[in-house]
Order: sequence, then C-alpha cells, then structure tokens
Amino acid sequence: MRKRQLGRCGLEVSELALGTWGLSGEAYGPIPEGEAERVVDRAVSLGITLFDTADAYDRGQMERILGKRLPVGRTHVVTKIGTNLDDYPVKQFDKQYLFMAFERSQERLKRDCVDVVLLHNPSLKTLSTDEPFELLQKLKDQARIRAWGVSACSREVAEKAIDRGCDVLEMAYNCFFYRDVRALAVRMRTEGVGLLARSVLSYGLLAGHWTAEREFYPPDHRAERWNQDELKRRVDQTGALRAVVGGQMPTMRSVALRFALENERVTSIVLGPRNPTQLDQLVRDAGRMPPYFPRGALARLENELAARGVTGD
Repeated sequence: MRKRQLGRCGLEVSELALGTWGLSGEAYGPIPEGEAERVVDRAVSLGITLFDTADAYDRGQMERILGKRLPVGRTHVVTKIGTNLDDYPVKQFDKQYLFMAFERSQERLKRDCVDVVLLHNPSLKTLSTDEPFELLQKLKDQARIRAWGVSACSREVAEKAIDRGCDVLEMAYNCFFYRDVRALAVRMRTEGVGLLARSVLSYGLLAGHWTAEREFYPPDHRAERWNQDELKRRVDQTGALRAVVGGQMPTMRSVALRFALENERVTSIVLGPRNPTQLDQLVRDAGRMPPYFPRGALARLENELAARGVTGD
C-alpha cells in the first residue's frame, strides 16, 4: 500500500482510506451484524492506515468499532464533529458543543491524540465565526489533536477553510465532479493543505453496474439524490469511462479510482465498501503504483466526458 504525505501536518498515510458511513447502516441500509468489524480488520490486513469516520455515524458506533479494532501507532483516524443528534439532526459549531463532542469522540476512539478532526459540513456563515477555530487550535496546542480541518460541501466553504488556516480538507472529487478541487489546487499546494477525496465513485454510479431504470428506496440516501431523468443522463454519461477501459484499467471502477489517484493534490481517496469482498475489489482496481493511467488515457477520458456533456461541476 503506497503512502502519501497529508499536507503539512507531518502524517504519512495510505493513499487508500476506509470510510465508515456505509458501514454504519445509515447510508445505504442495514448491514449484517459484525460486518463492519470484518471490513475494518480486512482493511488493516491490506495495509490501509487511514480511517475516516464521524461522531454522527450510527451515533458514535463507528468510532467505537475503530477504537476497539485499530492498532494504535500503525493507523490514523479522521473524525468529524458538528452534527448534534441529541434531539434531531442539526448542525452545531459553538465552542462548548464542539468541545463536548470532541471529548466523546476521543473516548470512543481510545486515542490520547486524535490524528485529524474535521468540522462536519459547516456553512459559510459558520466559518465566519471564530469559536470553532479557537477550540481546534487549542486542542492542537494541547496535543489532543494532530491536525484539524473541514469537510467541505462547496468550493466557497473550502476556500474559507484555507483562509482560516486548516491543515486538511475533505471534498467530493470524481470523474463527474472535479472543478472545485482543481480550482483550489494551487492554494492547497502553496498552503500545504492535505486533501481527502470522498465520493470517488459517486455513490456507486461510476462503478458502471447501473441501468437507467435503477431504483433506490429509503433508507438508502440515493433515493433522494437523483430523479429518474437525472439518473438516466448520468448513467448515459458513464459511457465515457467505458470508452477507456482496458489493459491496466480492466473495469469502470478502476478508471474512476485511478482518476482520483492521478491527482497529486489528493492525499487519500476515501473508499466506502460494505463488505470485505467489495474492499478487496476496490483495492485491486485502484492499482499499486503510478502511473495510474497509460499514456494518453487521461486526456482521452476527459475528451470523452466533455463529449457527453460532463462539465465537472
């Protein structure tokens, strides 16, 4: 498993990270008992050293699993705080709440120093206040966290996070959605900001297994993500990936994963398998080392995307 530097914070982490939202049972529906633990254990055995979670995932249960299963010293954890589930889901970023949330996460993760803490999808208005950053910097000064940052839902939020001095950004980045990350590439390099790329398969769309008639049902979050016309258009556009499949990229899934890894600004791509078999497939398709694309294949892919109306935003 190759490793990359996570920006300026001094951490060297695997370029593949294990995300735990799908393992919580909340994103795509329930998973069998014990499956989350099996996936985490398999990730460790494969050499994955970075694990992405949040205090809101199954009300902290994913943090508890990581706290029990991960070997301290050989693995690193990114967690996200700022979603208050006590009464109903609401974003909350005042200093008092964030400190309480952090202490709960730290206890569940069983770490004296949490590697990375991110604000969980804050608004632009939230980033204009000082409280969250005063707390995060204080925790960093006390060596209770190694680095802090923002899980950003837009380019504007990410830009403001960089202005605020973040160490790490987590942003969506894939073949269909790439303009925001590319627009910030120079700033991230100049400021030494590490980037975690999420949604690299666009919630399964870029794996290439869907037809335009695919249907989703609650609690699967994809039931509300696309209407039928939008889904049909997106499925048609995945033909761009199919056009470059071949050789070291045997599947559309491998094209999508390698598209994200090819970007030198990306430190790690966050994978979302729901069982060990899916994890093995993802690791295999991601490849072991660069070049991730054969000569000319990336340009051909981007031409194919443009021809199908993909604008990257």
